[in-house]
Amino acid sequence: MGEVRSTGRLALTLGSLGLAAGTLLIILSRQWLPAAPSPPPAQDADDARAAPRIPARDSRPPQPARRIAEHLIAPPPLDAAGIERLEPRPPLGELGLASPPKTPMPQDWRETLLYRPTATSSATFEAMGRTVAISGTIDIDPSRICHFGDASWPCGQRARAAFHAWLRGRALKCFLPPDAERFAVAASCKLGNQDVGAWLVSNGWAMASPPGIYGKAESVARSAEMGIFGPPQ
Repeated sequence: MGEVRSTGRLALTLGSLGLAAGTLLIILSRQWLPAAPSPPPAQDADDARAAPRIPARDSRPPQPARRIAEHLIAPPPLDAAGIERLEPRPPLGELGLASPPKTPMPQDWRETLLYRPTATSSATFEAMGRTVAISGTIDIDPSRICHFGDASWPCGQRARAAFHAWLRGRALKCFLPPDAERFAVAASCKLGNQDVGAWLVSNGWAMASPPGIYGKAESVARSAEMGIFGPPQ
């Protein structure tokens, strides 16, 4: 009877030692073994919709473009014999016109100072034995009579007087050939920095020679009724 009790106690003791050893093994495994990765957070439904979806790659070969209604889209054949060439329309204004090319100045012409010029007409003067007509202009004959409304007045004499008063015995710079004293010559001249031809035409004391560079100045003078295009002065 005593042996049975001793065997029971021994079995109970060994069972307790086994339980303790199992508990110790579990504790040690939690401390030394790596922790299992935590599962990813659940994705929200809105984030799932916002995330771009990569379409699956289509493995089918590309299909050629399908032609639709070629008889409506393709240009009709043209007969060259039925094409008529029309003249270009006129420009809408003077800005669309190309400026006339400038005539090259001869190499032997030089800028010459002419002192004490005297007007012989509205666009011609004499100075230092030379007679010079302002190039690009048409002078007004001193005997010309102009009419404005019911009035008539000697516009030729008035134009020459206006040119003479503007000169006032000062010097003009003109491009002249070396032998200009032998004959009258048309030349461009300046009084200081003022172009003489531009002043005469823009004030209505001379007309622009076509196709010259003073055509627009004459149009302005006519519209403003200046000089010979206006009332008696």
